[in-house]
Amino acid sequence: MKSNAKKFPRVLEISIATPVAIAVLFWTAHHLRAQNAAGTNSNSSAEPTAGVAKVTREDLFKKVSIPAEFRPYEEVELHAKVSGYVQNLNVDFGDKVKAGELLATLEVPELQDELNNAMAVEQKAEADFTNAHLIYTRLLAVNQAHPNLVAQQDLDTAAANDQSAAAAIATAKDDVEKYQTLEAYTKITAPFEGIITHRYADPGALIQTGTQSLPLVRVSDNYRLRLDFPVTVDYVKDIQLGDTVDVSVGSLGETFTGKISRFTHDVDEDTRTMITEIEVPNPNLEIVPGMYATVSLKVEDHPNALAVPIEAIVNGATPAVYVVNSDNQIEERPVKLGLETPDKYEVLSGLREGEDVVVGDHSGLQAGEKVQPKMIQPSMRDVSQN
Repeated sequence: MKSNAKKFPRVLEISIATPVAIAVLFWTAHHLRAQNAAGTNSNSSAEPTAGVAKVTREDLFKKVSIPAEFRPYEEVELHAKVSGYVQNLNVDFGDKVKAGELLATLEVPELQDELNNAMAVEQKAEADFTNAHLIYTRLLAVNQAHPNLVAQQDLDTAAANDQSAAAAIATAKDDVEKYQTLEAYTKITAPFEGIITHRYADPGALIQTGTQSLPLVRVSDNYRLRLDFPVTVDYVKDIQLGDTVDVSVGSLGETFTGKISRFTHDVDEDTRTMITEIEVPNPNLEIVPGMYATVSLKVEDHPNALAVPIEAIVNGATPAVYVVNSDNQIEERPVKLGLETPDKYEVLSGLREGEDVVVGDHSGLQAGEKVQPKMIQPSMRDVSQN
């Protein structure tokens, strides 16, 4: 019995402590729930992050792509100036030639005969002049030594024969030079360095003169090319000599930069375009005339323009932007836009240089709302904002 009495108080202590423990556990759980609720309310009231970009001044412009075609810098079809048969044709298409190189020779038998006759007449005229001039000078000397010894009529006749013989020499020389020039026309030479791009005749063919005559060959200067492209009337005002353009030759997979060399200063009434040209060196003949290219032309150049990223514009009845002011609050600002480029808008009014504008998704933001601005790099402007 004594042993049982001693254990009874311990049972009683446990029974009394149990309600207190339950109360403590209940208070702790309630306190934790309150803390969680407070944390949730605190998070819900946190300021959202907004990606922003600076309003800057930049040189804005547009680029338009225009199809273009290469052609030789110089090209000519060589015709004969005298009629004759092709005696020799020294070149074929694809051959490279130098300026002044002999390309073909014509055979004109009657021309050689006429030249030989003219040279014979010249020789006889020179002999006649020598004789007539000798007679005149002798009579003149006798008359000066012994006045009135020689009849004046004989002296006048000798002087006339001397002058006539001199004139005959001049005429004969002119005839010789004429036939020598015609004979030179039988030799066809290259007018400039280039490539034979067509051969029209073969040895033995009869070549006639005149506008309808058959040419012998065509020579093209392919070492320097002309790249012609039509500029629409809307962009004619933007064309300036020396302006740089980007050229892409798709068939070669190459791009290069060229400069505008010339333009026609005239808009074609049918196409409403103006032909513009770039000179392209082609020392290795890599580019072949007739190849197509694409010219990327800079137009509508607006230097030092106020600019914002395209993602900053809120489209609506009136274009607007969300500006983050010095208090980090959103201001909805209507703007007047100018030139549009692939990644920027020109702002004509409504903004100042250096202001921060929201870029990306504007749907979760409202005017007057306070935000945490985060500067967005140009390469990150496509990242959606919270």
